[in-house]
Amino acid sequence: MANTKSAKKRARQSEKHRQHNSSLRSMVRTYIKKVVTAVAAGDKKLAEESLKAAQPVIDRMASKGLIHKNKAARHKSRLVAGIRKMTEGTATSAKAKTSRAKAAG
Repeated sequence: MANTKSAKKRARQSEKHRQHNSSLRSMVRTYIKKVVTAVAAGDKKLAEESLKAAQPVIDRMASKGLIHKNKAARHKSRLVAGIRKMTEGTATSAKAKTSRAKAAG
């Protein structure tokens, strides 16, 4: 336990900062989860909107030092890749249907 007055104050500040950072970290995870859920559901429009909302939050937390800048970049990259993959999947399936229709006709 802290003995000096300054050490006691520092302990109080550390606890306050820990709780605040915990809240912000949880918020970032929630934004990321919204994008991942939308991608899993196949809702492209919702996924893109969620990504648009999540990117500035992720960047802000990285600039504050709450998460590392490389971790922020990795999260954003994977979210964009997930949405892009979903888009390519629908485009690929549409091409496959068209080519099958031409082959049959």
